[in-house]
Amino acid sequence: MAKNQKSYTPEFKQQIVDLHCKAGKGVTELSNEYGIPKGTVSTWIKNLAPVAVSETETISLKEYKALQKKMKELEIENEILKKATATFTKNQ
Repeated sequence: MAKNQKSYTPEFKQQIVDLHCKAGKGVTELSNEYGIPKGTVSTWIKNLAPVAVSETETISLKEYKALQKKMKELEIENEILKKATATFTKNQ
């Protein structure tokens, strides 16, 4: 991290995203009000804004990507187990 780069808490980042999503404040407005670069605010919104997964449930894009990664890992593991099972059954 650069010497002059500020560090923000996850709670603060989520608060900024909530102001954008729930209160309707724009990126420029939030940037000016809190002294945060527009690109930073946009990145937080992209990663932390809620994504609807059903009518009643939402998750952030970051959580969604983590779930996709986990699903891919489980699919690979499942394929390995299928091949191992086939090999062991054939040998018996």
